[in-house]
Amino acid sequence: MEPLYHQTNKLIQDTQECFQQLNNSQVDVASVESEILSKITAVNANCERLDVFLYKVPVAQRQNAKMRVDQLKYDIRHLQAALRVWQEKKKRREIEISEREQLLNRRFTANTEMSIDIDYSVQHHNAMQNAHRGVDDMISSGGNILDNLRSQRETLKGAHKRIMDIGNTLGLSNQTMRMIERRVKEDKYVLFGGMFVTVTIIGLFLYYFVF
Repeated sequence: MEPLYHQTNKLIQDTQECFQQLNNSQVDVASVESEILSKITAVNANCERLDVFLYKVPVAQRQNAKMRVDQLKYDIRHLQAALRVWQEKKKRREIEISEREQLLNRRFTANTEMSIDIDYSVQHHNAMQNAHRGVDDMISSGGNILDNLRSQRETLKGAHKRIMDIGNTLGLSNQTMRMIERRVKEDKYVLFGGMFVTVTIIGLFLYYFVF
């Protein structure tokens, strides 16, 4: 595992040196970029092999070995991100150069005809009319909404009045029910009293006249 680790670490250092060459205008940037890509690919492949070798390392040394491999992975991810940033900058520079060349090579011709764009005025007039119609429609819709709200208010007023009437009726009904219940209780006392007096009279009659 150690030889492969050192080999991978050396590849990362070489890749970092290649990045320094990208800023040198005297070198072939395309070849340097291709070399960086190949080295990054080799480092990723070596990291995968190192992950396999980790299981063969003694348990006591495995944690330290894993930290070293993770550091290699972190370094190569950092280099990959740096390469993407450089490629994006290069692409923007190429687009700017292309646009500048197109602008410089464009030929301008004098306008020999003078004409009034009546269609634009007509389109503007039509757009204004459409806007006025839209405002009128909004005002009409708002009036309809207000009418509906007024109608709902009247309906709610009528419902509130009916609820108040029902409440008053329920209050009267409750009072009537209480009077009926009180009358039932009084009738019950009269019934029980009459039964008691009748039984007493029958008992006295039997006691004195029969026995």
